Amino acid sequence: MFHSFTLIAGPCVLENDEVNLEIAQALATWSDTFGLPVIFKGSFDKANRTSIQSFRGQGLEEGLRIFEEVKTSFNIPVTTDIHLPEHAKAVSQVVDLLQIPAFLCRQTDLLIAAGETGKPVNVKKGQFLPPWKVSSIVLKLEETGNTDILLTERGTTFGYESLVSDMRSIPIMKKTGYPVVFDATHSAQNPGMKGGKTGGLREYIPTLAKAAVAAGCDGLFLEVHDNVEEAKSDADTQWPLDQLESLLRSVKAIREAFI
Repeated sequence: MFHSFTLIAGPCVLENDEVNLEIAQALATWSDTFGLPVIFKGSFDKANRTSIQSFRGQGLEEGLRIFEEVKTSFNIPVTTDIHLPEHAKAVSQVVDLLQIPAFLCRQTDLLIAAGETGKPVNVKKGQFLPPWKVSSIVLKLEETGNTDILLTERGTTFGYESLVSDMRSIPIMKKTGYPVVFDATHSAQNPGMKGGKTGGLREYIPTLAKAAVAAGCDGLFLEVHDNVEEAKSDADTQWPLDQLESLLRSVKAIREAFI
């Protein structure tokens, strides 16, 4: 699925049609502007929210309707995360790329179910996992006959409620032979730091993104929102939609300098 440097972006969780479609339209526009393949991302269910009171999403049926509308309206591929093996088949009939959440990256049944759909699978490396251990994840997927695999680096737990990004992870993970994406927004998180929700340091997202591109990542993962303060999930680490164009220009310049 990755034939050139690609951007995976969208709101953390699918919200209302106005928000979802505004973001998708902007991504489609910048895809044309920069000649950059874009995959729209959103979660139909955030099953790992810090608080049981937090907004989880639109649910499977409504989520798939939204993805269909995005694909039809803007002619861009879509991706979402699955948390249960039984989600894989239904979701794969609509989305173009299945995402395995970081906390579930070693769940064999989930990986097998995703692999058996035949759709490309993007596995986010767990915050608890060293980069050289992703090879066992890859082997599980390859056992299904599926070799359309992406790996995503999203930071590593460093002490309590903090993450650190080791850019060596990118070339180490690339030794598997599969493309490696860098998640610059989740890597800026401070998990659980704000009591009932996750905090983060948005100002460091551009630094992380540019460093990862210089380190040779094959794509970027960015959660974006048109009003970050009102975002229903991960508000502290979503990147403002009106600042995305500037970030993409910087990233493009760095990539052209290093390739």
